[in-house]
Parts: sequence; C-alpha cells; structure tokens
Amino acid sequence: MKINYLGHSSFLITGKTNTGEEVSVVTDPFDPKAVGLSYSKQKADIVTISHSHPDHFYLKNIEGEANNGYFLIDTPGEYELKGLRVFGIKSFHDDKNGAERGNNVMYVYDFADATVAHLGDIGHTLDSSQLELLEEVDILMIPVGGKFTVDPKIAMQIIESIEPKIVIPMHYKSENMIPAYDELATLQEFLAEAGTEAIVEKNLVIKSKGDLPQETKIMPLSF
Repeated sequence: MKINYLGHSSFLITGKTNTGEEVSVVTDPFDPKAVGLSYSKQKADIVTISHSHPDHFYLKNIEGEANNGYFLIDTPGEYELKGLRVFGIKSFHDDKNGAERGNNVMYVYDFADATVAHLGDIGHTLDSSQLELLEEVDILMIPVGGKFTVDPKIAMQIIESIEPKIVIPMHYKSENMIPAYDELATLQEFLAEAGTEAIVEKNLVIKSKGDLPQETKIMPLSF
C-alpha cells in the first residue's frame, strides 16, 4: 500500500484488496482556485467525497467520468469494488449537528495491508457508535486546522479515542493557500499540541501489517 498526499484533504491511496486486486482511491479532490494549491491530474478506481464544498468536491482533474471510468462515493453506506470494502459514516461539518456547515461523511477503506480512515471535514468529537465503526482503523487521516473543522486539541482527543497505528494530519494552513484559510492552525501548531517533532515524509508505504508501529505514530506527508 502506498499513500500520497495531494494537499488539503486529498490523498491518493493505492493498495491491494483482500481478493488480491490492486485498487486506487482518491479522497476529496479540490478545485485549485478554491484552495490556492495546485492539483495535478489523477487516475483512480474510486473517488470519495466527504461533502460538496469545492475545496473537497472537484472532479475535473480526475481522469474519466463518474461511474464510467471511476466509482464515485459521496453518501454514507457500505460499498465494494474489486474486493475493496468502503464504509461511509454520517457525521457533521460542525459541532451543531450540521446547522452551520452541513453534513460530512467519514470513510473507512478496508485494504489488505491496513484499514484506512479519512474523516473529511469532521467538526465535532465522535460518539460511541461512530467510534465503534472506527475501532479497527490502522491509519487515520484527520483535519487539524480548526475554524472549518476540529482544531488541534480536539483532533488529539479523537486520535486518542481511536488509537490508530499511524496518524496523517490534513486540512491545515500552508503556504500559497487563499486568505480564507489564514486562520487555520499550521502543521507545526498541531505537532506542538501532539508533543512531537515528527519529520515530514514524501509518502507512506506499508508492505504488510507488520510494518505498522506498535504505538500511535504521527506521520505528516509532503505534497
């Protein structure tokens, strides 16, 4: 399995399923103009969308067309393609049951070498039923910037409640982003809250479940 960070909340995840087939997933592809970051053309078998805002739902840089070239998932539920099971979990973009920014879908991808979760623009702590669906997660992709999502402190509370093996932070302030994101926390602010000086890696490669650390490790990725 290989994970590449495409910026903001978008990742390219490529790995084998439990049936031995290789599947690629792109999460939350964004409109470069809505974020201020570049976004190169991507090819995927599956594209998952956490919510309909243009910084998370922009398909023009995905090769092919939805459901005729790649399978698009943008609602909660259980899905399967080429042996990869994907679970969409209902949640909210704020801490007021969606009253401010609407719904959000968290996704769990059941790859052979690791179970991956992408929390989209989660805006609240998780309840017991949501945590139960995330209890087997090995790799957690979580927003940490605040304002539009949970902030570093609440992100750490979620991480501690799930106890994944690897945490990949996302949706934080970075260079060249448009002014709308000026108030987001930076990656360094999140790492300070987490109490770690983690080194930013180019990508993440997992060859088997044996590659996963025994204790939770925060592993930021470059884009």
